[in-house]
Amino acid sequence: MKLIGPFSQIITLAGIPLKGAVKDEQLEIISNAGILVENGIIQKLGEFQSLRNDFPKAELEEIKGENVLLPGFVDSHTHICFGGNRSRDFAMRLNGKTYLEIAESGGGIWSTVTNTRNESKENLIQSTTKNVNHALQNGTTTIEIKSGYGLSVESELKMLEAIQFVKSTSEADIIPTFLGAHMKPRDFEGSNSEYLELLVNEVFPVLKEKKLANRIDIFTEKSAFSVEESRFYLQKAKESGFEITIHADQFTPGGSLLAVEFAALSADHLEFSSEKEIQALANSDVVATALPGASIGLGMQYTPARKLLDAGACLSIASDWNPGSAPMGDLLTQASILATFEKLSMAEVLSGITFRAAKALNFSDRGTLEIGKKADLVAFPTNDFRDIIYLQGQLKPNSVWKNGNLI
Repeated sequence: MKLIGPFSQIITLAGIPLKGAVKDEQLEIISNAGILVENGIIQKLGEFQSLRNDFPKAELEEIKGENVLLPGFVDSHTHICFGGNRSRDFAMRLNGKTYLEIAESGGGIWSTVTNTRNESKENLIQSTTKNVNHALQNGTTTIEIKSGYGLSVESELKMLEAIQFVKSTSEADIIPTFLGAHMKPRDFEGSNSEYLELLVNEVFPVLKEKKLANRIDIFTEKSAFSVEESRFYLQKAKESGFEITIHADQFTPGGSLLAVEFAALSADHLEFSSEKEIQALANSDVVATALPGASIGLGMQYTPARKLLDAGACLSIASDWNPGSAPMGDLLTQASILATFEKLSMAEVLSGITFRAAKALNFSDRGTLEIGKKADLVAFPTNDFRDIIYLQGQLKPNSVWKNGNLI
């Protein structure tokens, strides 16, 4: 058993509901606090000296200086396994070029597909590991990673095998998601429906057999797959026993209603969700995932986070870290910026990158600091938790623990 502390404050996030608006006054704050951990699980929290007196035989991991302790962050939507970069695309976008013009000049998602196909699995492992470690150093202890830049059976499986290797070697928890239905590849001669049938028939069985992913995602959008095409694919995914999530309402509405129809774990993006979609999400158990990094990268409107929370939805905030639309990859900075535009309380931001994000990945064992939960912890060098959001990601963690182990 190990006692970690003392901390100026521990923000437990205990007792906050999974859905709806949250006020900062609802936060449980333990001052001059310690946390007792055994076998990677939280055993007790409380005033540090009292814990030391009550558990004199516990190994002491002493914390120097003023620190605030939070649950480890959960990033429920990333695309950090890829080849190449898209800085040229971003420069063109800043100069007023449209998505179509960028694509016609050799940029866009297809350039990432080409680079990813040409990359060796070993190089994908190396670059993905680098990205994971960067996120881990910034306090993210659970990270979802999608495929979707291979867009062929061979290349998608290569990506998932790379992600699986990173999962087996990383100190972070890695959650793989199959996004072969990102778009129909240019070099596939059949229809959208025929491409989705190919994925169902040739990839789904391999995912199960090799245990490469238990999550299926699809980009439901006019430029990718229609609602009807997506419905067929999601039905097959459900029949095969996969968990599902959807890229929904990024440019046009429709995908989020499909997410509700199929009881998906989450509907992600939602920049163009209207009142109809907001109410449907709020009345369901689907997590509404905001991706402010994409709004920043594309210079477009944000997910209507305030309306979703006020309607009673469960709001998660994820980075969407990818080489095209969301290259920043800094979850805390993005969440803090979203808060300023959508008027989110600090409690809502912290909930959105911890236990509510964990729900989007079907986890209930992390994201709050409570007895029996995973000891995934992140400490910031301050004596006031409000500094963390106030400084918009520029205050970096000085300690991160995974399963109670300092990393």
